[in-house]
Amino acid sequence: MHSLSNDLSDRTGEAQVAANTAVIVLDMISAFDFEDGDRIRAHAIRMKDALTELADRARKAGVPVIFVNDNFGKWTEDFGTYVDSVRHASDESRQLVEQIGPKPGDYHILKPQRSAFYATPLEVLLLTLDVKDLVLTGITTDICVLFTAHDAYMRGYRITVVSDCTAALNDEHHKTALELLKRVVHAEIKKGGDVGFEDVGQRREKAGRNG
Repeated sequence: MHSLSNDLSDRTGEAQVAANTAVIVLDMISAFDFEDGDRIRAHAIRMKDALTELADRARKAGVPVIFVNDNFGKWTEDFGTYVDSVRHASDESRQLVEQIGPKPGDYHILKPQRSAFYATPLEVLLLTLDVKDLVLTGITTDICVLFTAHDAYMRGYRITVVSDCTAALNDEHHKTALELLKRVVHAEIKKGGDVGFEDVGQRREKAGRNG
């Protein structure tokens, strides 16, 4: 495991080649038992195949996959307990968990608010993993993805938002959020199939030899 570094000077400068990448999966593990939850779940089901393919390619390349989920104020539940409760919520939620993950070796974090960074250990985890590039997926594009991307940008991370692995309550909100993410936090907007992980493992291996 990479040592924890306090040097953030290399987290700026867009031309620099990243030493490591991580995929963030936001709020895809859910019972969807909230207002408009049925509509959000329909979007989640529609994009699950694209997200599964992306996450599987990341795992194969040695790229960390990090699941970040709301705790919905359930302060007595850990992540495993939360996932078990989602499995029993509905067949649709169980199928999402079984298909998308988390899988063995994935990371997981519970968050109390919309941003994956707010009051969570995510930043420490990313520093430990020497991550500089974030690939953001999940729901919803105009809320949790947007807030997370904003906080990531403020911390100097390079950001890719995967357009077919994110969704909002309606397509207009999704489209508007993607445009905002591109303009304000300079996110790259890509489809899952266009996100490449092939050289990440090679960069990590080279860094290990030179470290």
